[in-house]
Amino acid sequence: MGKTTEKLTTRALDRLARELPNSDEVWDSELGGYHVRAGQRGLALRVSYYNTGNKRRVLTLGRYGELTAAQARESARETLGIVARGGDPRAVLEEAKAQAVYQQQQTLGVYLRGDYADHQRRRKDGDATLRRIERDFPDWLNRPMDGLDRSDVERWQSKMETGDLNAEPPVRGLAYSTLSRSYGALQTLLNHAAHRGVIPSNPISGVRLQKPALTEEDLEEDEARRYLEPDEVGQFFEGLEAYQEEKRRRRRNSQAHGKGYLPDLDGVAYVDHVSPWLLTMYYTGFRPGDLMGLRWPHINFEFATIRKIIEKTAHQTPEPQTFPLSDEVLAVLRAWWEQQGKPRSGYVFPSPTSGKRLGKSGMRGPWRNVRKLGRLHEDLALYTLRHNFASQLVMAGVDLLTVSKLMAHSDIQTTIKYYAHLQPDHKRQAVQLFAQIGRDRGAPPQS
Repeated sequence: MGKTTEKLTTRALDRLARELPNSDEVWDSELGGYHVRAGQRGLALRVSYYNTGNKRRVLTLGRYGELTAAQARESARETLGIVARGGDPRAVLEEAKAQAVYQQQQTLGVYLRGDYADHQRRRKDGDATLRRIERDFPDWLNRPMDGLDRSDVERWQSKMETGDLNAEPPVRGLAYSTLSRSYGALQTLLNHAAHRGVIPSNPISGVRLQKPALTEEDLEEDEARRYLEPDEVGQFFEGLEAYQEEKRRRRRNSQAHGKGYLPDLDGVAYVDHVSPWLLTMYYTGFRPGDLMGLRWPHINFEFATIRKIIEKTAHQTPEPQTFPLSDEVLAVLRAWWEQQGKPRSGYVFPSPTSGKRLGKSGMRGPWRNVRKLGRLHEDLALYTLRHNFASQLVMAGVDLLTVSKLMAHSDIQTTIKYYAHLQPDHKRQAVQLFAQIGRDRGAPPQS
């Protein structure tokens, strides 16, 4: 019985898929060797050919449905072209599969967790380096290492500097110094891969990170590194009281002029979020971002603590940190909580307009008003409240390690750099104490 032939178009394949009995074949009328075979799993699209040893071979291209009629015809044409040039399509296919496996082995993630992990674990800080690369380059782990380029680096730097404050927990942008360490770790990995011959060369060896300009927050914090003088502390509290009274006065005036439906402010502890927000910063030294991200579940009134992830250092310390609360700030937060109806969830200081997280600039206007009402200098930065907290503790004799923890500094060197000069003269006290011990034991005084 001769071969059944017809042009294997889409219409023909649709019909054959319904009607062709199992194990029967239909050959294409135009492309010699190209045919279909019916089976339990559908139509197999195949090419029959003779290899270089003149042995008949059959190569399955795929199944109809997985491949379209046009795709199958094109694949068959390419296969027969290889045969015409004296090649073996099966060998070419196996080589392509091997190349795909090889390419997979050259991805950043595979190399990081394989050969490079073995190399790094012989080093003292090797595990930390591996974790840093895994954490800061998640989008590149499935990328071939030699496919990276300058545009990838630029997009990565922009994304990491920006962060995502709408995430839960919020992700702050990373500092340039942190990005430099992570990028340096990646460069070392790529150089190692190139040295081993895994990739031809480091594809981004000449690409440098762009140094960013100082952000408004950086500038504000630098300018604010001082403590409040005693008269400024008094003016701060006067400003808060004046702010509250001004709001109450305006509300009474509005109620007297046809807006009696507005809530009364005379019978509540706080007219809005401004005073409790500023008092919490004053008594805790928290960064503005951490106050804006503060949620009610973070506060434990029974144990007088706040436990939360610090946003600025979340990339280094992703675990929550615990901070004790003084009686003063605990009373402030409890009064605000009760005034809000004792919520169990949500932001402690949400935006008064959207109810969502307070924006970065959400306290600039209120702080300007409090500053003006309290007759504080117009250049006094909000961050000064944070630095005043640390400065006053150090000047009162609290050790720098404790202050560093309360300030949530990732490195005690930061605390030493900015606050050590405020310490009482402990060195002089220490040598005087040593001399006193000697005198107590009978050492003669020196004339």
